[in-house]
Amino acid sequence: MPTVLCDSGPLIALAKVGRLRLLLDLWKVVHVTAEVYQEAVALGCALGAPDALTIRLFWQKHKLPIIGVADSVLAAYQPSITLDPGEHATFAHAMTLKDVLVLVDDEDARTEARRRGIPVRGTLGVLVEAYRRALLSLPEIEFLFNELSARPDIWISAKLCARVLKSLRSE
Repeated sequence: MPTVLCDSGPLIALAKVGRLRLLLDLWKVVHVTAEVYQEAVALGCALGAPDALTIRLFWQKHKLPIIGVADSVLAAYQPSITLDPGEHATFAHAMTLKDVLVLVDDEDARTEARRRGIPVRGTLGVLVEAYRRALLSLPEIEFLFNELSARPDIWISAKLCARVLKSLRSE
């Protein structure tokens, strides 16, 4: 089983739709870097985002790892594009691991990860994996995709949601 590293986008989106638990149902343990935790939890709490508190309580309850990436590892990784601190730390750490999966939504960051040979999956990919493992039904997936695409505080394209749903219906 790969080491699963999660960026803030999927954490925040799954918290907003009440589905953080799927991360553990799918992979048992999910890691975040200290930079991702800072962005998703500390900054989110400072801004009064309810999902930040949800993530913090979930991480505490399940005693999930928060990885401190060494400065030397951060400095050694020179991405070809500008990444936010969480993405940078996550990819830098991912490149030190043999079997890894990174959960990230930002399309530019996903392109950078693929260029570096880092397997990636986004929020929709997490939900699709849960569906394929019978953790979610097709009506539940449809509802979640509709909620994700309709929410102004989650930046996942309605077109992408529709395209993925169409492919799931034809499986």
